[in-house]
Amino acid sequence: MKKICLITSAEFIVRSFLIEPLRVLSREYDVSLVVKTDNSGFLDDYGLNVRVIPIAIEREIRPFADLRALFRLIALFRREKFDAVHSIAPKAGLLAMLAGVLTARPVRIHSLIGQVWATRDGLVRFILKNIDRLTTALATDLLSDSQSQIDFVLDEGVVQAGKIRVLGDGSIAGVDVQRFKPDMQARLAMREKLDTPMQANVVLFIGRLKKDKGVLDLARAFAMLDDPQGMIWLWIVGPDEDGLGDEIKSACGIQRDRLRLHGYTQHAEHYMAAADVFCLPSYREGFGVTTLEAAACGLPSVGSRIYGVTDAIQEGKTGLLFAAGHVQELAEKLHQLLADESLRQQLGEAAYQRALRDFSCTRVTGLWLDFYKTLLKSEPS
Repeated sequence: MKKICLITSAEFIVRSFLIEPLRVLSREYDVSLVVKTDNSGFLDDYGLNVRVIPIAIEREIRPFADLRALFRLIALFRREKFDAVHSIAPKAGLLAMLAGVLTARPVRIHSLIGQVWATRDGLVRFILKNIDRLTTALATDLLSDSQSQIDFVLDEGVVQAGKIRVLGDGSIAGVDVQRFKPDMQARLAMREKLDTPMQANVVLFIGRLKKDKGVLDLARAFAMLDDPQGMIWLWIVGPDEDGLGDEIKSACGIQRDRLRLHGYTQHAEHYMAAADVFCLPSYREGFGVTTLEAAACGLPSVGSRIYGVTDAIQEGKTGLLFAAGHVQELAEKLHQLLADESLRQQLGEAAYQRALRDFSCTRVTGLWLDFYKTLLKSEPS
């Protein structure tokens, strides 16, 4: 049985995106997973036959820690002689591709899931961009989770044309449509839990609370909405990585009583089933899969018109788009959906059908398996 190793930097990436790919790949291959974790048995919860190898790959640049992680990857690759190594996330990509070249691994795959330098400028942008350029040069094969991301990195000269591809219509692993679905029981329970009236219109954001995710823009747009009856509510759910909680509350102004802030959840589907409109006001995304998870729950989305999100939301068909950073336009798009129930239903139904048709995890993980079979078919067992 051929051996493959997936490498990433955080347990939440695995839980959010890689469970089903790991499940499918482990049926055909001997699969190992390298990830920063304090719980090497966390995949037992999912019944996966995958070996977890804890290696502390930090997301930030930390030279000594990065060198330790690189040496551990080199030792691991030499010992295990994987037929393919596959990195997901920027730092994991750089270290894994370096280790793969130094140990002569024949198949070195890197997945691009968004560029951290896209919202930076000056020297920081130059350094981070060239790290990505080195990573992609060291890889034998590249995947992107959206076509618009491919167009972006080609325009920026980060990737050579013909070396990168997207599987199907995009996303890392699609959407678990058995988990993300309309659910009236969850809707009732979450509204009661968050003390939100059943007749209220709920705008939902789920993701990491960072400035480049646009959560402050969303809070400011919420404060601008004309809502004399107090029937528009905002739920913001996710780990507060930038310590934005107080700023978000302040930005909501007099509407802050109808704001609900919650931390990381493993049950995003419950919040989505209970909301009316999903919002992704991000400044950078590889794809914006949360909009598809919301779509599978029957929600239309309002998202920023940036690469990645434009693949996930079909403008005027499954949601509405606005220029990233333009709070007034974001408020206008939210008002347009919140004031028109018929439009919400029309876009939500189209989003739901598209999620089931094009982005089910069954379809996307099947494409993962086809991709691996094509790459490894000529490699010796």
